[in-house]
Amino acid sequence: MAATVTDSAVGGDASARRAPSRAPSADEVASRVREEMGDEWPPEIYRERVLKSRTRSHAVLPAAKGAGVEVQHTLLGVELKVGRRRLACPDFATGRYLAVFARAGLAETAVPYDITRVSRLADELESSWQRAMLLAAHFAEGRTRAFQSKARSAVAARIKRELEEAGAGEARPQFKQDTRQGLYRAPKG
Repeated sequence: MAATVTDSAVGGDASARRAPSRAPSADEVASRVREEMGDEWPPEIYRERVLKSRTRSHAVLPAAKGAGVEVQHTLLGVELKVGRRRLACPDFATGRYLAVFARAGLAETAVPYDITRVSRLADELESSWQRAMLLAAHFAEGRTRAFQSKARSAVAARIKRELEEAGAGEARPQFKQDTRQGLYRAPKG
């Protein structure tokens, strides 16, 4: 016969025991994902690596619920396809960059003026978005499919809200106005 351990044997009483913890809500899952990601959170990357440099504002086709987002090569060039709508993009990297913001549901975003940075930022933002969705699925593991979907939606809604708060930047980048160089004077002699 197995011996049972009583509360007094453990050194506590029944009132000191913790009540069973409740399962986290979808908003709590979103907060936990945000905390876990730290500097790799998509809005944080956007604020720190995009908005602190010279940018231009760019319109994006926001994705409706369930609409697919993909970058396509066509005879007319590169296009961002959101649902049934298409947006022409100057290059593949910009299309990938804008696809992240279309998935988030934004209508406008800032694009770095320096095109050499767009590809790297697209990589970082895509990876960050995927990691956020994977963490949401991980933290909602063992719950119903409906809750898992609700947790992913809560994470996406939080990302969208923070990106909207950060803003889309200037319509045109600010350039240094004082570009006048000193006058050349021939040496005397």
